[in-house]
Amino acid sequence: MTRTFKSVLSWIIPILIGFCVSMVVRKYFYQTIRVDGPSMSPTLKSSQHLPSLKNQKIKRGNVIVFNAYPEDPKLTAKKLYIKRVIGLPGDTVSSNNGKIYVNKHQINQNYLTSYQKIATGNWNLKILAEENSWRTTTNSYTVPKNKYFVLGDNRSISNDSRYWGFVSNDKIIGIVYVPFWGTKTQQKTVNDQKNIFFEG
Repeated sequence: MTRTFKSVLSWIIPILIGFCVSMVVRKYFYQTIRVDGPSMSPTLKSSQHLPSLKNQKIKRGNVIVFNAYPEDPKLTAKKLYIKRVIGLPGDTVSSNNGKIYVNKHQINQNYLTSYQKIATGNWNLKILAEENSWRTTTNSYTVPKNKYFVLGDNRSISNDSRYWGFVSNDKIIGIVYVPFWGTKTQQKTVNDQKNIFFEG
């Protein structure tokens, strides 16, 4: 083996190892996603790039990225949606005058403006399933096993579980990391809009 060949290998091998590690991390642990559209405003902004962690336990309140095809019957091909998890498997979910109740307990929605709370509507799971003709209908008020009920933070325009039903666990790509400055930004937006909307 010549000295030149050894020299070439000395920089090719680390590159190959780094590439393989990167592919493994991307496939099983981490992926960068791009926000497309205003459905999660003001928490997330369109064109914002954020990290997504894979194979994590999903909790209520997590922001997730998932393949909405064929969950959303209007889609004809793969499309990624970013929404907030409201209901876990086995949960009951309902909305009354801008307040959301999960298992009969009101949840904290301090990431929303008063207007967006009102835009959430008045419903329970059974009513939504019947009114919107979900493909997977439910005869109860409970989120089915291995499925999640999700909403966008920009409730007045978000295309979410209210209209097409639940997100299957196998469609979820990962949990989106919402940076702390995003939380500050959304709180500032809520404060700025107190004079516009009905209440603080």
